[in-house]
Amino acid sequence: MSLYDPSPPEDLDRFWTELVRQAEDLPLQFRRSNTNDFDRPGFKVESIEFSTVGARTLHGWLAYPPRARRLPGFVWIPPYGRESLLANEYGTLEGFTSLSFNFFGLPSFHQEKYVVDRGYFAEGAESPDTWIFRQMAQDAVVAARVLRAQVEVDQDRVAASGMSQGGGIAIWLGAYCSAVRAVCADMPFLCSMRETLSRTVYRYPLKELFDFAERIPVGLQRVENTVSYFDTTNLATRCRVPSQVSLGLRDPASRPENVRAAFDALACKKRLVTYDGGHDWTPPMIENNRNWLLENLA
Repeated sequence: MSLYDPSPPEDLDRFWTELVRQAEDLPLQFRRSNTNDFDRPGFKVESIEFSTVGARTLHGWLAYPPRARRLPGFVWIPPYGRESLLANEYGTLEGFTSLSFNFFGLPSFHQEKYVVDRGYFAEGAESPDTWIFRQMAQDAVVAARVLRAQVEVDQDRVAASGMSQGGGIAIWLGAYCSAVRAVCADMPFLCSMRETLSRTVYRYPLKELFDFAERIPVGLQRVENTVSYFDTTNLATRCRVPSQVSLGLRDPASRPENVRAAFDALACKKRLVTYDGGHDWTPPMIENNRNWLLENLA
């Protein structure tokens, strides 16, 4: 077996079914500002806050064209870091309602550059039950439910979208979140992590995991076990909804061969988009993603 091939744990479905059940059983509680809180021409952008698992409160924004009712919608999931995505041309698409949020309870439009000391890759990484991405996956499920509950959104036409961390989590939701009907995953993270963990990693933030593994007994084996439950290639085997995946030919973070392995593992309707650049937004994503969502949320 190649290191790029899926290798899901035997209890992967049990683990994720329980994780999602907790998030889907949570009574929805949210509050909108009813004011325009960010300047984005053609859209009203309201601040929104909602309760999530563990009685935590998260903050984000809801963007929609004026007088919108029952439009298709997507959750726009942030890449790695503690900052909030802004309501820009990638996260607000013509004819759509979108919602984005901050995973860490920080303000809706919080801006913060990544530094290693503020990284969280290693938080709870000794076990899949304690790794921070379990909590973050639940937050994303709740966010999809909150979006689905808005009058500006057709509850039967909700997608998950994002880049890097956001792209990986979008595929996770496509696998297990009942609210999500389509996925746009740009340069998704955590693809084919058995291959990644088999070599030396020099780049942060992923190196946070290796630094952590060096500090605990049997560290690398424990980290490998934890990550296997969230490996996007493993979860792609469970994805049940139309999914568009993109890769960057010069991407040093979500390496093209790893992303392609996750794409190959998808058994649903799928499309692979290739960009020439590295790990970054690129303007063609706007129309490519919009067209995919329009086609698959019809």
